[in-house]
Amino acid sequence: MEESMIVQYFEGKTVLITGATGFLAKILLEKILRVQPNVKKLFLLIRPTTNKSVQQRLEEEVFNSSLFGVVREKCGELEELISSHIQAKVIPVSGDVAHENLGVVDSKLINEMWNEIDIIVNSAAATKFDERYDVALAVNSLGSLHLKSFAGKCAKLKMFLHVSTAFVNCTKIGLITEKPFRMGETLIGAKISYLDINKEMELVQERLRELQIQNANQEKITSAMKNLGIERAQLHGWANTYVFTKAMGEMLLENFMENVKVIIARPTIVTTTYKDPFPGWIEGVRTLDGLFVAYGKGNVKVFIGDPQTTLDVIPGDMVVNSMLAAMATHSTQPSEFIIYHIGSSLRNPIKYKDMQCLILQFLKKNPLMFDNRGKPIKLSKLVTLNTMTKFRGYIATHYMPFLNILKLVNKISCNYYKSSYGNARRKINRARRLAELYKPFTFFYGIFDDFNTETMRRTLARSNADAISMFEFDPICIQWEQYFMNTHFPGVVKYGLK
Repeated sequence: MEESMIVQYFEGKTVLITGATGFLAKILLEKILRVQPNVKKLFLLIRPTTNKSVQQRLEEEVFNSSLFGVVREKCGELEELISSHIQAKVIPVSGDVAHENLGVVDSKLINEMWNEIDIIVNSAAATKFDERYDVALAVNSLGSLHLKSFAGKCAKLKMFLHVSTAFVNCTKIGLITEKPFRMGETLIGAKISYLDINKEMELVQERLRELQIQNANQEKITSAMKNLGIERAQLHGWANTYVFTKAMGEMLLENFMENVKVIIARPTIVTTTYKDPFPGWIEGVRTLDGLFVAYGKGNVKVFIGDPQTTLDVIPGDMVVNSMLAAMATHSTQPSEFIIYHIGSSLRNPIKYKDMQCLILQFLKKNPLMFDNRGKPIKLSKLVTLNTMTKFRGYIATHYMPFLNILKLVNKISCNYYKSSYGNARRKINRARRLAELYKPFTFFYGIFDDFNTETMRRTLARSNADAISMFEFDPICIQWEQYFMNTHFPGVVKYGLK
């Protein structure tokens, strides 16, 4: 397949993209608009908010993004872009994957979608590791079911791509293959547990009813739902609510409609763009960048994790390039269902200890600034704890004595220091919770096999040596030190922290 055939595949196509205001969806949208201006239509499913319409969100959160600078240069100023070149092609749709028919209530619009859509890309996700269980189930799991039902009504649909995560296999060790989950499968084995998704939904509703009877406030309900998600995830072998509900979302795509090719894209830890449309773009502080920012701002002094752990990271534009290439390639293949791991741990690994060194090196040369004073933040001495036992010991010796003294002083002073004691206790509990949530990444001992992805890349390379240039997704080309020092960390500071 030649490079131009990937571009040609999307010519005249109508595509539905869910989660359209998300990080990967924006990169995907920008790429399609830039390389294939003759795409027919792009339906973008966007949740309305109380104070913004979907059209406002599209303009402010998507097209106003610096990511679309290259497209704007090709098509003119933003107002002209939206009113002429884009408006006829990009159609914001008010809806939510958590609801049947994706929450679309406009009968004329939904019939238009059912009659015209050729491709569905589901990138909608609730990505917090400890999201409320009811929310994560609705979006990450039932969202797949609702899209499957919606797809069954699309007369022209030929391709369905579902964005999952490689860390649905977060507790496995060794080489992890591109293998689908089967309904009811767990990470601890059928002899120990069986996952009944209907039961999980019933448990959520039962717990919500109990909380309603107790007249619980929103804070208590949120806390209870978060705890339930982690509890259920760990019961079946997953580390957190996010990866647990994403795994269930994959299961619910079993037995998809005939004559529709189904792709599950499983990226690993997604980082700033490598080069497309420009290097270093990111939105917000994502996954392990939280450690970089927290240390740079002086909020943490400790890194927890095995220095020999392989961190599997992959730039966002490489993820999108592989998704586009997968859809075009898979459209001509007999297989109806395929999974692609999109990562770097097999062929270009980077160790956690190397990442730590690069963080230190960058922040010493480029310290973060105090927000309100414009002065550089002085780095504290970094402590690395390579086991969770050492982390718990560190908390016990460095923080608990102060907390216990504060508790006693507060009691003696008749709760005069209640607020200070409460804040200190919450910070310690949060540190413990974050350590548990990040453990799947910093104590990870698996390697993601990317056989399908590499086979696809080699097929492209054989067809045309220049085919990869527009759709680069080979992690071997990344020089990690150069990428992190010159692209990723500066991008996090410039775009993620703005």
